[in-house]
Amino acid sequence: MKRILLFVMTNLAVVVVLGIVASLLGVNRYLTPQGLNLGMLLGFAAVIGFGGAIISLLISKPVAKWSSGVRVINEPANADEAWIVETVRKLATTAGIGMPEVGIFEGAPNAFATGAFKNSSLVAVSTGLLQGMTREEIEAVLGHEIAHVANGDMVTMTLIQGVMNTFVVFLSRVIGYAVDSFLRRGSSSNSGPGIGYYVSTIVLDIVLGFAAAIVVAWFSRHREFRADAGAARLMGKKQPMINALARLGGMVPGQLPKAVEAMGITGSMGKLFATHPPIEERIAALQNAQPGQV
Repeated sequence: MKRILLFVMTNLAVVVVLGIVASLLGVNRYLTPQGLNLGMLLGFAAVIGFGGAIISLLISKPVAKWSSGVRVINEPANADEAWIVETVRKLATTAGIGMPEVGIFEGAPNAFATGAFKNSSLVAVSTGLLQGMTREEIEAVLGHEIAHVANGDMVTMTLIQGVMNTFVVFLSRVIGYAVDSFLRRGSSSNSGPGIGYYVSTIVLDIVLGFAAAIVVAWFSRHREFRADAGAARLMGKKQPMINALARLGGMVPGQLPKAVEAMGITGSMGKLFATHPPIEERIAALQNAQPGQV
């Protein structure tokens, strides 16, 4: 969850800032006395939209380290840390990617992988996860995160986010122009966009940005099933990943959860923004997978 949440929120902030800076610099050439030049606006929206997503991807590792308080293991301080590093090394070699940075952060059971490139990623696990799981279950979780890296999920997520950003920037300015025109109806001034345009676009960038986050979250939920299967392939068996998921759901390993979700958010709106599917669905998918699927 941390990986996607950090990426989406960073992206939203970057896009809003880029939009404000562009307005302050007068980069509004798509606004003409005759109205909006939709072709130029679409080009502007694509530059801001994909620019925001790419910048968010490039800074994902340092942002994750800072916001989660990750301590990177440069030199293992004990046998447990040495085991974690070697386990990640083994899984990365099996997956055919470069050795990621390995880190630990304080908190409830959780783990994430992030980074712009497959061969320069970060895999981090929480102290709660290390204390509450067996080594085999921890290895399965690490395999899940390595599978995310090997599958290029952060890059794919960036492309999806870039497309969504483009529509957000485009629609917010079209609507902002309409609002501004309505507020200034009857005025003969052609001095450029008014306050109605600027306020509307900033508010709509944020509001529509959250709507876009729903689409990104939906895509993320589908990628989780693939990462679960990837962890099973890396370990050569699916039971450790099933046990790890059950443990995360607060169940006895091997027992199918009844109604536990991967996120602590409940209700229909919470489910729309959930970046992970319910744990019972993930376990069921692994249990029902054929040998060639994992």
